[in-house]
Amino acid sequence: MTARNQRVAEEMKKEIARIIRDEVKDPRLEAGLVSVTGVELSNDRHYAKVYVSIYGDEEVRNQAMEGLARATSFIRREIGQRLSLRYTPEITFKLDVSIEHGDHINRLLARVRAGEHADE
Repeated sequence: MTARNQRVAEEMKKEIARIIRDEVKDPRLEAGLVSVTGVELSNDRHYAKVYVSIYGDEEVRNQAMEGLARATSFIRREIGQRLSLRYTPEITFKLDVSIEHGDHINRLLARVRAGEHADE
């Protein structure tokens, strides 16, 4: 990704997080439930994958993803106005489960360590 695309992606990340937190009025997107973890722009900046982490079980995550899908056009319009982009990218929300994977690995490691100490 070019330096310009990285700057635009970082600005988009901040603005999308702010829009979701402060302006999207959907109960499926409660404050603190959805975190924007990253934005990946295509080289031509026509497409953006917005990665989100959602706290909750699978049903909560599915509901929140539906809420984001419903708010996509509003978020895209706001991004275009706020960032004064020549072309506002098409936005696709993707669930980021890396935090959950890391937590799972930490729990497994803790169990392994506890098992090692039990044998001593």
